[in-house]
Amino acid sequence: MEEKTLIRETRALCALLAATAAPAFAQASGVTLYGIVDLSVRQASGLTPGHAPSDASHAGLGSGVNNTSRWGLRGSEDLGGGAKALFNLEAGINADTGASANSGKFFDRASWLGLQGGWGTLAAGRQTTLLADAVSPVDPLGMRFAGFNPNINVAALSQHGLGIQYGGTGSTSGSYRLDNALKYTGRFGAVTARAMHGFGELAGGGARLSSSGLGLAYARQGLALSGAYQTFKDADARDLDAYLAGAAYQWGSVRWAATAGRNQAQTSATARTVQRVLSAGGTWSATPAADLTLAYYKVDRSRTLQAGDGYGRLVAFGEYKLSRRTRLYAEFDATRWRGGYQGAGKKAHARGTSLGVLHHF
Repeated sequence: MEEKTLIRETRALCALLAATAAPAFAQASGVTLYGIVDLSVRQASGLTPGHAPSDASHAGLGSGVNNTSRWGLRGSEDLGGGAKALFNLEAGINADTGASANSGKFFDRASWLGLQGGWGTLAAGRQTTLLADAVSPVDPLGMRFAGFNPNINVAALSQHGLGIQYGGTGSTSGSYRLDNALKYTGRFGAVTARAMHGFGELAGGGARLSSSGLGLAYARQGLALSGAYQTFKDADARDLDAYLAGAAYQWGSVRWAATAGRNQAQTSATARTVQRVLSAGGTWSATPAADLTLAYYKVDRSRTLQAGDGYGRLVAFGEYKLSRRTRLYAEFDATRWRGGYQGAGKKAHARGTSLGVLHHF
């Protein structure tokens, strides 16, 4: 009997502590579950389901045409005196199959912890590069269609196509996010300054797989200016240097945007690849619920001892907001390859259309 009484009293005490402690923690900290589910029916000619050049056509259900499907957790704790502790964990998903977007990394999009105060924010972990941060406010498509957008793929190095790991990314296909990285962000009125360093973490590696960069942005009265420079090393300490700059301006119901980006990579002791991206476009808010976007991208590539090539890409987007969280969209794209960029035996022109729905939670 005494043992049962003791158990009941212990349970009551635990319940009382939980009830009194929970509000105190709730006032000091908070965690938010968030995400995007984006699915569309897409038909394309001259492109694979992964949007690479092809000699065939396909139709199917795709994920992330408007915005990348994802889920994540973010949180903060008030440390007092205006200081906060912050964290963000975010994973990409293929909503059409339910699979993780990256089989090698669970939180492939973000995994960082940071401190924030009047002096700015210092974050450590896996996070976007300064090139990715710089393109976000000035991309003509508003960062839509990440798997097909040359500003994201080529200028910001999400799919640089070099087949070499530059920076500590864990990938030979892109350098859009860095592992083991420190990033400082300071906001001073209309100006935002950024600095970043990624550690290569190779045994005796020195600068190998490391990355460093600086970024600067300005935003006031409808005008946004943004730019960044970042350098990356491969496992043999060869360089990939990249810069990106752009501007956007809101004029009435129309937002105009333009960018220029360039990267140069040493791919061997005697060979280099240079890629350039120019873009321009505008978004017209026809009604509070409807936006129409038209953007054009020009990509040029030159490689040692090879002829220059590239492509031009036109993308049109229409979006209708059903609510604050849900929207319908329609997309059309046309690509013209130059100099055989698409590869032997593949179509010189490609086009695609998408109809989809996006939901934020």
